[in-house]
Amino acid sequence: MTTATGHPGPEPNPGPGTTTLDAARVTDAARVTDAARVTDAARVTDAARVTDAVKVYGSGDTAVRALDGVSVGFPAGRFTAIMGPSGSGKSTLMHCAAGLDTLTSGTARIGSAELGALDDRRLTLLRRDRVGFVFQAFNLVPTLTVAENITLPMDLARKGGDRASAEWTDALIDVVGLRDRLHHRPAELSGGQQQRVAVARAFAGRPDVVFADEPTGNLDSRSGEDVLRLLGRAVRQMDRTVVMVTHDPVAAAHADEVVFLADGRLVDTMTDPTADKVLDRLKAFDTTSAAAPGGKGAPS
Repeated sequence: MTTATGHPGPEPNPGPGTTTLDAARVTDAARVTDAARVTDAARVTDAARVTDAVKVYGSGDTAVRALDGVSVGFPAGRFTAIMGPSGSGKSTLMHCAAGLDTLTSGTARIGSAELGALDDRRLTLLRRDRVGFVFQAFNLVPTLTVAENITLPMDLARKGGDRASAEWTDALIDVVGLRDRLHHRPAELSGGQQQRVAVARAFAGRPDVVFADEPTGNLDSRSGEDVLRLLGRAVRQMDRTVVMVTHDPVAAAHADEVVFLADGRLVDTMTDPTADKVLDRLKAFDTTSAAAPGGKGAPS
């Protein structure tokens, strides 16, 4: 059984008046309690999760159901890609899971925190402290150096002055390969280098999860490959969590798992993806869409 502190303890010892059957019942009850605790612990291994997620834009005859009852978790310490045809709801899913948009119904959580239960201030603080973002546009401050852009979120939050934070940032700079560019400004960097700065900035505060929305969309193939490898290294070498929206099978192949949406619904998952396997799955969507009487026109 488990003690009050959560540590394993000895099995119940029946007293003089306790039968063997009673002792067995006590032991079984303890096992059930322990199993429930293990199940509860397993639930919080998702860095982010949405349950029965519905998102409707507009109303009446013009209403668009961008998400239609989606339930999916994004495991901690893993790299997950979200894919689907245009209008499938993949970006909407990411925005709602990250707290950038609100659900019409259902729940979204970062760890154990339910986003819909937070007021604007607490939601802003949660996004600042526990979530990182990488977008297609680099969104760097042009007047700041690379080093200043990387630490900007921590500086605004008045965090990062301790030794552990300094060591983390230093290790992160090596992972992204920017040590020789720390005193340069964004205009002096290539597009791939600017996106690497954006990735470093997203991870600098050690967030629970980093959401990346088409992070290679503005990059050439070589620079895009560098950024994808960087995201993978952050997950595997620094024990981070990444959720990435992409339309590119080659990009998705860098993930540990791919979840597929179509018409606002979760329709498939794939572990250990390859570019060819992902492409074949997307072709199946195209075939299905061609046979359907028309799309929904939902946001992607």
